[in-house]
Amino acid sequence: MGRNPVVGRQGPKFHAATIPDESVAKRLRVKQIRSGIGHAETMLRTLRSIGLRSHQSSTEVDNTATMRGMLFKVRHLIQVTPVGEN
Repeated sequence: MGRNPVVGRQGPKFHAATIPDESVAKRLRVKQIRSGIGHAETMLRTLRSIGLRSHQSSTEVDNTATMRGMLFKVRHLIQVTPVGEN
């Protein structure tokens, strides 16, 4: 039986979202791409405070230092994209 090819691509380093600086975008679209089940209670509370209630849900948030800190804490569970200015 061969080695599992996915073994080398696991962990937060490979799943972590990049969080843009405030100079790039004023608002961010955040989507939860991985479940919070099995993670620390503080991470679950952080997801709830961001506005993500369930797996695959998304929300738009202001790009502030406080919000970037929360996004950094759960960066392996989310996907972050800048919202275009209209």
